[in-house]
Amino acid sequence: MRFNGIPYAKPPVGALRWQPAEAAEPWSGTRDASRFGNIAPQVQSAAEALIGGTPGEQSEDCLYLNVWTSSLTGKRPVMVWIHGGAFVTGAGSLGTYNGKYLVARGDVVVVTINYRLGALGFLNLRDATEGKLPGTGTEGLSDQVMALRWVKENIASFGGDPDNVTIFGESAGGMSVGALLSIDAAKGLFHKAITQSGAGHIGRKRESSAKVAKLVFEKLGTHDPAALMALPHTAILKAQAEIIEEARSGGMPFAPTIDEALLPVRPIERIRAGSAAGIPILTGTTMEEWKLFTAARPKMRLMGAEKLRHYTTNLVGEEHEASLLAAYEGSAFERWNAIMTDHTFAVPASRLLEAQSAHAPTYMYRFDWRSPLLGGVLGSCHALELGLVFGTYNEKRAGLFFGSGAKADALSAAMMDAWIAFVRTGDPGWARYDTTKRATMIFGDGDPHVVNAPDDVRRAAWDTIPESKIGP
Repeated sequence: MRFNGIPYAKPPVGALRWQPAEAAEPWSGTRDASRFGNIAPQVQSAAEALIGGTPGEQSEDCLYLNVWTSSLTGKRPVMVWIHGGAFVTGAGSLGTYNGKYLVARGDVVVVTINYRLGALGFLNLRDATEGKLPGTGTEGLSDQVMALRWVKENIASFGGDPDNVTIFGESAGGMSVGALLSIDAAKGLFHKAITQSGAGHIGRKRESSAKVAKLVFEKLGTHDPAALMALPHTAILKAQAEIIEEARSGGMPFAPTIDEALLPVRPIERIRAGSAAGIPILTGTTMEEWKLFTAARPKMRLMGAEKLRHYTTNLVGEEHEASLLAAYEGSAFERWNAIMTDHTFAVPASRLLEAQSAHAPTYMYRFDWRSPLLGGVLGSCHALELGLVFGTYNEKRAGLFFGSGAKADALSAAMMDAWIAFVRTGDPGWARYDTTKRATMIFGDGDPHVVNAPDDVRRAAWDTIPESKIGP
């Protein structure tokens, strides 16, 4: 059974634009749950198109969730999915995130959510307007907390157990899970966490995100608070798209901002201090994350040693460039992809587990399966594990990206079983991660197996680099 388009918060429109999420109003009678709700305003990226694109009508009235369950009675473990998309694209209705296979295989309840994106969900207007507008740059996170409150209060009516909830997400969704592990308002709303290609090294500085907000004002041609509140979302989206294009090589302009309320510091700092004590964590990355963003760009593939040194110096500083490059092997292109995979995903993942291992069981995986698309140039790239985790890898034409056949069938079954085991018991079925052995489950084209401390020379090379330089 699937229930689509359930509102979990009031529509953040009109006076509620850029305000924290507020609980949805109850309704009487029967509500149509056969169709997905609106998705957050966005411009689809080329990378997202690879995994099927995001269907649905766009609207600021977008705070809806979807539930898959096998029965309305009983108490099943609950899996709440937070989608990725660099905090600017995506939706819980994406076909890759269809929960039917996890429900059938593990007798769990799957929930997927929408949340506000881009300039409507992560724009620091408060500092940019000297308090004349709300908007701290954490509104999208407040949506996620409200969705979890809805789950706690209502999931029993869908056969779910509100006392056994696992949050899981990938990329920006994984980073959101990392943030929720540190957020006081989310305490007690979930009991386990899975972060896929995302961890706890997020949080834009207020002055930096305020500059982004001022850039939005310039693109829109107004700084007037009343005019900004009245603008159609399409105008805001156009300005957002221009800024993203101009900052293409400079990270994520629209992402959660450090504030006094939801996100007072980078999540990793609070997690080290025990903010998520008692919550088991499973985390990991793909082996070649960064190739999703570079493999199809001929100039990147042809880069030489001088360009590699230039990029690395810009990333970590001249004083760290030589020692970091010494830890990597291969062509300039391969080394740069490995450096960015570690900088953005793998090192934050290991540090998340190091931080949490003192407070709860922690587990690591690495996904080594390679995409067959474009003759295999994408390798084991970012987002490639999604279809295998959800079992949707061969839906329609998805197999062109995710892969298909007997080996894909076996890999997907192994990953779904591991995720389900973790959701049920807090243990996916292999040794815990610690700073001595660093046990890591490898999911690839052979039998899943554990390797201790893979790529440890690379990981250790980042220990001398300031943590402020690590993360997305």
